Amino acid sequence: MASLSVGELQDMEVDRRGESEESGDDETRRKSINGDVDPNQPTATSKEESPVDMDTITLDPEEEDVDLVHCRIGKIEGLEVLQKAKTLSLRQNLIKKIENLDSLSSLRELDLYDNQIRKLENLHNLKEMELLDVSFNLLRKVEGLEELTQLKKLFLLHNKISSIANLEHLTGLEMLELGSNRIRVIENLDTMASLQSLFLGTNKITKLQNLEGLHNLTVLSIQSNRITKIEGLQNLVNLRELYLSHNGIEVIEGLENNKKLTTLDIAANRVKKIENISHLTELQEFWMNDNQIDNWSDLDELKNAKSLETVYLERNPLQKDPQYRRKIMLALPSVRQIDATFIRF
Repeated sequence: MASLSVGELQDMEVDRRGESEESGDDETRRKSINGDVDPNQPTATSKEESPVDMDTITLDPEEEDVDLVHCRIGKIEGLEVLQKAKTLSLRQNLIKKIENLDSLSSLRELDLYDNQIRKLENLHNLKEMELLDVSFNLLRKVEGLEELTQLKKLFLLHNKISSIANLEHLTGLEMLELGSNRIRVIENLDTMASLQSLFLGTNKITKLQNLEGLHNLTVLSIQSNRITKIEGLQNLVNLRELYLSHNGIEVIEGLENNKKLTTLDIAANRVKKIENISHLTELQEFWMNDNQIDNWSDLDELKNAKSLETVYLERNPLQKDPQYRRKIMLALPSVRQIDATFIRF
């Protein structure tokens, strides 16, 4: 594999800021950049492997946390003995269909990450489930979740889903990960007032909209989309982390009511001026690398953020100044990290 330049590695670091980190193991996350799999890396599971017969796998009826990762399982069957199971991990197998889980009514977490599943189905009896991960599969739509009213975390990263739908009954959902799909419109989230984290990176979304009902949202990631304007965030008064890198944004605006922001990532856009953020006094991390900032006086917008610790401004015209780091330190004395380098005192 060709080696990456320092700039590319730093871009990878920026992209990862807005990922949900709970879905996927460390190996797979290293290969994933905001949901994009490195084509030069082998997939975690070779889809040409021959499935193993479940009869060859020993199951402990007393086990509450069942781990069947990368066992070459081709079909879900013979799990009826797991009556005490609270968590079941079937990640990185060869499973094509969700089936034969009806007897596991005590299940709280089901992990089907990295299989060959084409449809969300046969989950109606898992009414106690709080976490479902069907990332890195072949899903084309969100469906079959009507009975999972206790669900708190839903991970559907890297599928082929084209629309946000059939989630209105999941009123207790706290985290929704739909990164790296084919979604074009933010919609049908009106009933999800409990949602705290929403990840929509690497889709085809052109507009920030239909977020008004998400009063409890604290994390919004919409990196690597087609957003050109910051808007529609006025009701998100509890938002603490906002990730908008790798879009087509030209002006920083529309953040008047988002006074609790601690992380603001607008890296890799088309912004020419740092403005309209002097009221963000709780800001701790500000990512503005790979834009068109050329005026040092713009840093005055950040002076009210007394807890600001990290600033990314590399690959802006400002960086050409030989006193680049020194000027940032003088303008923002609370900062402890400039770009990827910590300040040495």
